[in-house]
Amino acid sequence: MNDIREVEVVVIGAGQAGLAAAHHLRRTGFEPERDFVVLDHSPGPGGAWQFRWPSLTYGKVHGMHALPGMELTGADPARPSAEVIGEYFAAYEKTFDLRVRRPVDVRAVREGTGGRLLVETSAGNRSTRALINATGTWDRPFWPRYPGQETFRGRQLHTARYAGPEEFAGQRVVVVGGGASGTQHLLELAPYAAATTWVTRRPPVFREGPFDEEAGRAAVALVEERVRQGLPPKSVVSVTGLPLNDAIRAGLESGVLDRLPMFDRITEEGVEWADGRRVAADVILWATGFRAAIDHLAPLRLREAGGGIRVEGTRAVADPRIHLVGYGPSASTIGANRAGRAAVRDIRRLLAAEEPVAA
Repeated sequence: MNDIREVEVVVIGAGQAGLAAAHHLRRTGFEPERDFVVLDHSPGPGGAWQFRWPSLTYGKVHGMHALPGMELTGADPARPSAEVIGEYFAAYEKTFDLRVRRPVDVRAVREGTGGRLLVETSAGNRSTRALINATGTWDRPFWPRYPGQETFRGRQLHTARYAGPEEFAGQRVVVVGGGASGTQHLLELAPYAAATTWVTRRPPVFREGPFDEEAGRAAVALVEERVRQGLPPKSVVSVTGLPLNDAIRAGLESGVLDRLPMFDRITEEGVEWADGRRVAADVILWATGFRAAIDHLAPLRLREAGGGIRVEGTRAVADPRIHLVGYGPSASTIGANRAGRAAVRDIRRLLAAEEPVAA
């Protein structure tokens, strides 16, 4: 515990938001290792993208925004997105000499001494004046609970463990969830599965036409309002609706995207509704999203009564040393870039204000 290295800023996470923040730290004069360090628990570059299923090719990715200062060009749309974006992130880290340390697990962030934060990790502890948390959501898949769930004799898995449609050949699959992942799974599974059933808590909302800048600002504002109130953030996608593209139209016309309301219970053989309707299933695939991976911040007691962390911009209201990027309204790829820049700007002000005044 005596071997604690001091830095000005610790960045936790090297996905889109973390790399954007590290880039802006570097650009404004902070030196990696001396002034800041980026800690990432993943085995390699690519953030959550490196874990995406192989059938999610780069051409199917919606709204991947380039990292600041380096475009992603010439990518083959037929290649898996995990490979394309993993290679892009690796090149980015090397180009800007960000010196990401991995794999490093951050176990806890707590109050240190002298007004500093103590970051406890699997690779030793760090003392820092400010922290940028960019841990995203991939490590916290959300599994709803329904009566009878433990009795189901088939297989249950979450999107986080989905590897592609081939393994479901000849099986009856219930897909739960009304987001982009749920619809992508259904469209992929249909040619392989014996049968698919789509269930969602709320009727899906399909968005026609272009998603312009004004609509984007309105969507982000809705998510941001929840964060300001200290409520757990919803994804930006939850308020934008699903784009009605050619693939979705084909799925609606064929009946693959014929949605049913949420079932009431799970049985040994499948799922069941209160009115007596039943669907037999071999697999239940939970495309039910993720929650913010922020348990390591628990010692700082930042959560509000509503369950979320109250944030103004990227700054935690309860502790100005903490900035959350890729959280709530900045969870989109373009939002993560902007949040990284904003967090660094605020942290520079904070550190400058704390500098002792020369006599």
